[in-house]
Amino acid sequence: MKKLIIAIVAFTLPSLAIAAGGNVHLDKADIDLTNKASLQNGAKMYVNYCLGCHSMKFMSYARMAKDLQLPEELVMENLMFTGNKIGDYMTVAMPSVDSAEWFGTTPPDLTVVARSRGTDWLYTYLRNFYIDESRPFGMNNLLFPSVSMPHVLWQLEGLKKPVYKTEKGEDGKDHQIFKGYEYISEGSMTPAKYDKAVRDLVNFLEYAGEPAKLIRYDLGIKVILFLVIFLVVAYRLKKEYWKDIH
Repeated sequence: MKKLIIAIVAFTLPSLAIAAGGNVHLDKADIDLTNKASLQNGAKMYVNYCLGCHSMKFMSYARMAKDLQLPEELVMENLMFTGNKIGDYMTVAMPSVDSAEWFGTTPPDLTVVARSRGTDWLYTYLRNFYIDESRPFGMNNLLFPSVSMPHVLWQLEGLKKPVYKTEKGEDGKDHQIFKGYEYISEGSMTPAKYDKAVRDLVNFLEYAGEPAKLIRYDLGIKVILFLVIFLVVAYRLKKEYWKDIH
């Protein structure tokens, strides 16, 4: 039993360390899967900024078009760059061997990334890139230090650098405490609009991880309404059956 516990701890600790991202506070994504406009904008963001490297091989364009209430002609004309049939899956043309050589690792498929990482983690991650000239692409990430991924949304957000404050710790030594960011150049979006765009993208990733959620949410509302109506009918029926006894 002792060996089993040690094995479980050894297996789970690396995952917990990755998920924690250096104990950085995770901002709330506050996504809404019922917001079709958000999901549609998130799909556009994904196709234009993520699909060049990250596939979504378990999601088909046809399913996306149906769930997000997008005309198939619109999807084929504006959101399909790697296939020629609406039934195709969202794959990338980049060979995995080349991508591993360029980035140091093959960019992962993102179909279920929201389920594995969590929406708050993704939302925080995409908003914490900063300039770091020591990195191959000149960028680093506060939540995921030494990340291989470049900041593909920098033109939208702009470029920024971290600001640290020196404080003495309990050990009596000076420590660099992260205080915030200082923008070096502005992007095409204001910070508020960029946060919204990232939220839409994360919302789409959450949908892609489990498209059936949209059906479950809709069905759940109908079931609850049915139960409420049935409760009223059942109560009145009970009153009618038992009126002679009471």
